[in-house]
Amino acid sequence: MENAKKKQEIYLAGGCFWGTQRYFDCLEGVVETEVGYANGRTENPTYEQVKHENTGHAETVKVVFDPSRITLEELLDQYYKVIDPLSVNRQGGDVGIQYRTGVYYTGEAQKKVVEHSLAELQKNYREPLAVEACPLQNFYSAEEYHQKYLEKNPGGYCHIGAAHFEEARRFRGGK
Repeated sequence: MENAKKKQEIYLAGGCFWGTQRYFDCLEGVVETEVGYANGRTENPTYEQVKHENTGHAETVKVVFDPSRITLEELLDQYYKVIDPLSVNRQGGDVGIQYRTGVYYTGEAQKKVVEHSLAELQKNYREPLAVEACPLQNFYSAEEYHQKYLEKNPGGYCHIGAAHFEEARRFRGGK
């Protein structure tokens, strides 16, 4: 019960949520993930609505983590390894507002960490970062067939290369 109190959650949009979820599932300290749609205008949207009806949602992964095993700073550093932080509304071959990058925080303490982390990342680039950083406004779980999609369909499309999954598994002896 005490461990449950220590868990935190952060919401990360990194393009297609299939690969983003798979990547975070590999990291030691991540205890749960769920794919869904965040920070849009439509209540409880479907995948088809998000894809075709300009709902404003981003494909997002809810990441529940144990900060005694992986800090938010470390989690964000890992996230930056699998996104193009300069790309607007696009990751890999996926194009559209739903594929934007974003960090959606759940409180003031997280906001400070996120802002500092992005400021540090910006030092590596001349162009401004395209990573959205704002409070989580809403999150709706995606349809069941999207959950753990790449586990169910190992040959499925993913904009994140297999080498990144291996690297994530090696990070502190991940899964």
